[in-house]
Amino acid sequence: MNALLTTLEEHPVRLEPFADEHLEPLREACKADCDVWEIYPVNLGGDGFDGAIAMFRASPEWTNFAIIDTQSEQLVGITNYIRPTMFGVVEIGGTYIAPHVRGGPFNRTVKKLLIEHAFQSGFHKIEFRVDTRNRRSQAAVLKLGAKHEGTTRQDMVTWTGYRRDTAVFGLLQDEWTG
Repeated sequence: MNALLTTLEEHPVRLEPFADEHLEPLREACKADCDVWEIYPVNLGGDGFDGAIAMFRASPEWTNFAIIDTQSEQLVGITNYIRPTMFGVVEIGGTYIAPHVRGGPFNRTVKKLLIEHAFQSGFHKIEFRVDTRNRRSQAAVLKLGAKHEGTTRQDMVTWTGYRRDTAVFGLLQDEWTG
């Protein structure tokens, strides 16, 4: 995981290894869209913030990045590499981007930086796991060229108690067009 942890930058995005100085700016960014947390496994927008971030940071299977908007130098979200395998597969997930920069070229640049760094680091496949209720994220993953590989049923219980179905997408290195 340490090989994946580095600063990545392409205008207008900088991904920085998550550190203590990112905590309070992330807490504020996560308050910008209270409704989105209903379809996330954890609640970063309210009382669950401290516990969820502690879990992200403590997991040896997660590499956390703060997402910085380089135009304003403002922290606008978080993203992660999750569960890298010795077989060359890593998931990108646990991503939140504040509404004022979400979508369009900003989100694509975040994913592009992560995808290309993972491939350059020796991974051959990127996975994305998305709550089936989250149509916006599924559409964004498909725009990257990922393929829907299936849906796992009730594989996670979210912070609200909802039994989530997860759409699994895969992107092979030779499918990535940048």
